[in-house]
Amino acid sequence: MKRTPRRWNIAGQMPLISLIVLCAATALLTNRFLSPFNLTNILVQSSIMAVIAMGMTFVIAFFNVNPFITTLGTMVLVRGVVFLITGGAPVSGETGLPAEFIAFGSERFLGIHYLVWVPAVLLAVLSFVLHATPYGRRVYATGGGREAAYLAGVPVRRVIASTYVWCGALAGVAGVMLAARLQSGQPTAGEFYELTAIAAVVLGGASLQGGEGTLYKSVIGVFIMIVLGNALNLLNVDSYWQRVAVGAVIIAAAAAERLRSHTSQ
Repeated sequence: MKRTPRRWNIAGQMPLISLIVLCAATALLTNRFLSPFNLTNILVQSSIMAVIAMGMTFVIAFFNVNPFITTLGTMVLVRGVVFLITGGAPVSGETGLPAEFIAFGSERFLGIHYLVWVPAVLLAVLSFVLHATPYGRRVYATGGGREAAYLAGVPVRRVIASTYVWCGALAGVAGVMLAARLQSGQPTAGEFYELTAIAAVVLGGASLQGGEGTLYKSVIGVFIMIVLGNALNLLNVDSYWQRVAVGAVIIAAAAAERLRSHTSQ
């Protein structure tokens, strides 16, 4: 039987195309964008957000947007507890961080920052888990429809709990990476990372309705967010306008996802 060759789905590659266009436009506007120092900076910045976005992908693409209210409420509660415990005081290398920990945030292996290796390895491992294991199929099935998944014998409650575990664990890994990069533990570090990660996942093509999304596209979404911020910085755009631009991208990403979901129905 003759197999029909698979067509390249342009719509499915829009996150990658958008990233390429953004990089090309920025490179034309400023010659500093393609400098080794700047590209390395983008990779390091993206590494932390990429780990968070991978965990967020488990919950968003494969879950549903409704539990976000509980999640965000818990985040605020836990952040308040952290302030109570620490008194808002940072922990720096002079007050307790070991030299090996600081080296993790600044040194390289095979010419590449340790921080960049972390999401690269996680992307390979977690992509295999989601796309080549029964557990991954159960996660997708649960995101696509809990009732149907339950009737098919999927332990929905355990799958849902596991996605939160993945998200929390990866957020913890990202927190360690951020502390290593800053060479200090800052109680206020990482604020609004969750919103940027959500925007990156949606930009990567994940559906807020569940059942859709891939990890590598979420990472591409991260690069879009980081490159956008980097481009605005290189072009000397006022920091306040940078916040406006990033906020507009988040809203546009949510609106585009909503339109896409309506069109596919």
